[in-house]
Amino acid sequence: MGFGSGRAANPKPVSKKPGSARNRRVRGGSGGSGGDGIRGMAETNGCGYSPATRVLTLPTILTLGRVAAVPLLVSTYHMNGWWATTATTGIFIVAAITDWLDGYIARKMQLGTVFGAFLDPVADKLMVAATLVLLCTKPLKVAMYGEVPWLLTAPSITIIGREITMSAVREWAASQNRKLVEAVAVNSLGKWKTATQMIALTILVATRDNSLAGYNVIVALGVLLLYISAGLALWSLAVYMMKLLRILLR
Repeated sequence: MGFGSGRAANPKPVSKKPGSARNRRVRGGSGGSGGDGIRGMAETNGCGYSPATRVLTLPTILTLGRVAAVPLLVSTYHMNGWWATTATTGIFIVAAITDWLDGYIARKMQLGTVFGAFLDPVADKLMVAATLVLLCTKPLKVAMYGEVPWLLTAPSITIIGREITMSAVREWAASQNRKLVEAVAVNSLGKWKTATQMIALTILVATRDNSLAGYNVIVALGVLLLYISAGLALWSLAVYMMKLLRILLR
């Protein structure tokens, strides 16, 4: 997808003065903001990134672990038995935790890198998109109506489409100027979208084999939260676009 492209051809030397904005490091992780892409970008060498001194820092290794966990998630999801459901749910929960942890470590230990800033949103979107697609392969049953194929498909397409759109918009903004980057920085709507999305997916993955007591109520809650997340995804997208338009039309 090419996150972080559009770098200046001949970037200016980065200031080495302590506290200089041009010497700040970008984070290697998302800090739990749900993979909303280019976040917390410092005023750096013309492209929004500070130069990386190392590629494989601890936050980046955690992010790479999330990428590696995607095929493992897919494999366990298609296996049968309570242990497979437990494994799939565990993988997703650990991935969600490391999504927050890599950003926290990057900020506290100043271990952010250009590569980490590129990889983090990619890892987030891979995990979420893979989980949504997997859930759509097993239509939910709704009382007397039987299987309802579109029940999860509709919010899944909405969420994935929004993520693809925002990834492209943020990449374009990063190649333009700081005002545009700030306009698409993660807002509270994006954070609420991520929170409801992660809770919904955890519930739906955990109940995929109908083994939990109170299955119908729990699944209904998961579906409701997924639709709320899809609504917040569209709302936050509209807010981002309005901010961009106001800047572009000045």
